[in-house]
Amino acid sequence: MPPVPLLFGLLALGFVFITWQVVADGPLLGLDERLSGAVVHPDRLSELLADLGNVQVAVPVLALTLGYVAWRRRAAGLDRWWLPPAAAAVLMAVVPALIVPLKELVARPGPPVMGPGTGFYPSGHTATAAIAYGAAALLLLPLLGTAGARRAVLTVCVILNACVAFGLVRRGYHWPLDVVASWCLCAVLLYSLWLFLSRSTRRSYERTPSRRTGPS
Repeated sequence: MPPVPLLFGLLALGFVFITWQVVADGPLLGLDERLSGAVVHPDRLSELLADLGNVQVAVPVLALTLGYVAWRRRAAGLDRWWLPPAAAAVLMAVVPALIVPLKELVARPGPPVMGPGTGFYPSGHTATAAIAYGAAALLLLPLLGTAGARRAVLTVCVILNACVAFGLVRRGYHWPLDVVASWCLCAVLLYSLWLFLSRSTRRSYERTPSRRTGPS
């Protein structure tokens, strides 16, 4: 088995394990709470970083990317040019359909600075950022002509998600495990999108007739 599917299988198991620990009040929660207590220090910077995971910030970034990629693919005359952007949009819409019921089912209280209330597991801001920025990066990669440009896009994606995670935990909006669990779940979702995009892109190029009219 290729290592990448194995890795994402382990991430799926990691999400299941973390969820079990949270629901069963397992020993991992004690470590999680101690880590949160050592890290939490609400300030303006952490709040701004956490805001990068807001729907109002992350989703417009994805929407602009969807429009750009659709325009580029259509201009190139690719068959089913609309399919990859549509797939990413559907995945973004699926996120709240997965996260909200999990929040209600698990009903985990938040860190002390958040006061009473439940519904903090898994982190919705983390999931929004991971899918929005991750899907945008996956859509852009086939359009980039150099390895350096592709590395730059992936690096920006990782940095944005790391900033969101740091801001959420530092500000006290979420426990660290809330963030890690969302990462595990979204990594599996993004891997599924990557598989779909790889196949659809390959088929689009195979079905698109060449524009060359002269001899090669």
